[in-house]
Amino acid sequence: MIPSDGSEKEIIQQKTILNEKESKQFLKEYGIPVINESVAITENDVLKTAIKIGFPVVVKGLGQGLSHKTESGLVHLHLADSDSVLHAARSIASKTGNQLEGFLVQPQIEGRREFVAGLFQDEQFGPVVMFGLGGIFTEALSDITFRLAPISEAEANEMLNEIKAKSLLDDFRGEKAVNRHQIIQTLMGLSRISVEVPSISEVDINPLIATSDGSLIAVDALVIKMKTAQKNEFQPPVDPKLLGYFFHPRSIAFVGASSQMGKWGHMLFTLTASGGFEGGIYLVNHKGGTIAGKHVYKSVVEIPDNVDMAVVTIPASAVGELIPQFKRKKIKNMLLITSGFKETGQNGKKMEEKLIKEARNAGILVLGPNTMGICNPHIHLYCTGSHVRPIPGSTVVVSQSGNMGTQLLAFAEQQGIGIRGFCGSGNEAMISVEDFLDAFENDALTRTVMLYLEGVRNGRRFFESARRVGKKKPIVLLKGGRSRAGTRAAISHTGALSLNSDIFNTVCRQAGIVQVEQPMDLLDLSAAFSSLPLPKGNRVAVMTLGGGWGVITADLCSEYGLEVPELTPDIVEHLDHILPPYWSRSNPVDLVGERDPSIPMTAIEALVKWEGCDAIINLGILGRNIFLKRLSASVLKVDPDYSSDFLDRLNEALSKFEQSYIVHIIKLMEKHKKPVFGVSLISDEKDQTVYRMKEGPYKGIFFPTPERAVKACAKMFEYQRFLYSSRL
Repeated sequence: MIPSDGSEKEIIQQKTILNEKESKQFLKEYGIPVINESVAITENDVLKTAIKIGFPVVVKGLGQGLSHKTESGLVHLHLADSDSVLHAARSIASKTGNQLEGFLVQPQIEGRREFVAGLFQDEQFGPVVMFGLGGIFTEALSDITFRLAPISEAEANEMLNEIKAKSLLDDFRGEKAVNRHQIIQTLMGLSRISVEVPSISEVDINPLIATSDGSLIAVDALVIKMKTAQKNEFQPPVDPKLLGYFFHPRSIAFVGASSQMGKWGHMLFTLTASGGFEGGIYLVNHKGGTIAGKHVYKSVVEIPDNVDMAVVTIPASAVGELIPQFKRKKIKNMLLITSGFKETGQNGKKMEEKLIKEARNAGILVLGPNTMGICNPHIHLYCTGSHVRPIPGSTVVVSQSGNMGTQLLAFAEQQGIGIRGFCGSGNEAMISVEDFLDAFENDALTRTVMLYLEGVRNGRRFFESARRVGKKKPIVLLKGGRSRAGTRAAISHTGALSLNSDIFNTVCRQAGIVQVEQPMDLLDLSAAFSSLPLPKGNRVAVMTLGGGWGVITADLCSEYGLEVPELTPDIVEHLDHILPPYWSRSNPVDLVGERDPSIPMTAIEALVKWEGCDAIINLGILGRNIFLKRLSASVLKVDPDYSSDFLDRLNEALSKFEQSYIVHIIKLMEKHKKPVFGVSLISDEKDQTVYRMKEGPYKGIFFPTPERAVKACAKMFEYQRFLYSSRL
């Protein structure tokens, strides 16, 4: 039984599992509203206690080893007289034997709404607070939400608004709205427990009943303590300055250089040398000789000059032999392209661990293994396994899949999206994604961080780094391994640890990470974040060359949580002077196919100036030149009355208009700090997403479809909302 002279915190120190009474007494100390109940030892005591409380009552079996009491027939509800109380006590005693420590007698609490709250320890991310729909519906509906602890009151309030059944918190079928303060107080109490009593592994409060007057009462609870203290071994953080040397080497040695085209040892040095890298390049192969007219050293030790970085492509079994040579030559950075380590299984894992230990002891930093390489367009460093050369820009790309990363770079190159730097992080044996986040946090050239992840090594550190970085610059993330098949592929691919998707989504939301579902979403958001001001709200004005696109865009806005507000009388009057009398006088603003080039110029300016919107999406203004070129070609074939010079002048005039339109949009964004998202009428292989028309922070953005423009706008607003809440 409960010691009368000990506090609840002392009980926690003594026991692994608290019985229900002890659990509630412990939770009460943290401001959690628990039911007033009494403990009875004998059947007669149960009856006396029930009479004292007043019928109807609830009688439960009490014992540390008694779990799933309802399913085991150890909970008796709605007991309205003495006979039913005695019968319940005898039934419980017959089913529990020596596990029974006593009986709990409670008043019968009536309430139609039941919730659940709790705390548990996630293996990757540590303590997590949970809230949702409770009672018998907890498992069936799984309407729950999470936050990593500790949490703020604002975060607790957000949790209440995230469950699907949040309407139950309001007035409901004659019952008053639930006391939200009590729920927040409960969640904050659980958060305090995670900090003050870290030995607690689990707290389960279910049900948390809302009575007819809106009061909240915990009628059942369980507190479990960790059997042994959890201690995860994490690799030490890497100094961001040291990591920066990988992206700014003055000289590179290619260890495993080859003369055979297509081999890594040939591909990496030829792509690096041909990309314009101005630093020293040295080739190393134990056979010596010459490759591509360059002298080949048999060992890095023979290189007469200093080497900042070594790119290693020799077989995995031989990499360990390089450590003494690198130490002697004072090479501090190894870009380990070679695969065949942890991703192949236990033997590869042991070989990787041995290599990293030896490298760390020698003061050598290893990036990889199993990486596709790195690039830094700002110094013309393109040391990757694919021929991709994006232009310099402000977006960092870190990918746990080298192939995915270089494919993204290829798209970025095609679409004109500037890249600050790229790294395929590979197995992350020594340098993890958390290190990259820390390194790019204060990099002046980085405006957006783009991540492709299949797992994280240190979940809590990832969360803390991402939340810190996210307050300065957006992090856009695509998570691989969300399905069972994807998780299996991720483990075989990079040796990544699988993550509970619900918890990982919570981490992203709480840290302000902008999550996307498709690879192209990464690039769309990279283009948008690096080229446009953030929307201050979710109100969107839509301008379209045709009505159908406007309708579709308005529907998409609604689906993605954006508002398409009605035009106010002042903006209607303003547009009346611009558009023909038969225009729709509503949002979306239909330009009704007018070909006067001044109309879209003045209309877009009017909408940007309108105080009733926070962002503008314009559709169909760009791309008409492609149709005109096709029309001109057809006319030349069949109508001799038109000359090629005349048609060329028409095409040139339309092209000049489109360029001036983009410049006009950029100037409007600079002046009014509102984002303008474009959608091209049609595009070809020469078209880009990003248009750099003048120096400055903003650029023209034109997507090929309305849904991509709407999604980018919605995600930018999501990030703006995080920034706002983080300042509160």
